[in-house]
Amino acid sequence: MGPLLGAVFVAEIGDIGRFTRPQQLAAWAGLTPKHHESDTTVHRGRITKQGSALVGWAAVEAVQRVSAHTRFGQVRDRVGERRGRNIGVVAAARELITLVFYGLRDHHIRCLPVRADAA
Repeated sequence: MGPLLGAVFVAEIGDIGRFTRPQQLAAWAGLTPKHHESDTTVHRGRITKQGSALVGWAAVEAVQRVSAHTRFGQVRDRVGERRGRNIGVVAAARELITLVFYGLRDHHIRCLPVRADAA
């Protein structure tokens, strides 16, 4: 991610204190799947695309062309093999939004925990 996309995130998100968790920021950016639940029936659908379209666009653009040896490239390719390239890109964009959340909140990027399925 370069300075232009970083500036888009900072300008569009504004006060990060509005969000208590990175999942809330991802939902606001429209990168989470729809979820409809009634009794024992659960339906999950396409991404919501609600909230800031510019933040969602910037996150997707940032992970589109990253190399396969980076964390985002590995997530994109692993999920993309199972579910399709576009779904893999959105999954990697959610990972990026998590790092953006912590970067804006803590003023530094910290390591995310290593997933058990990645090892």
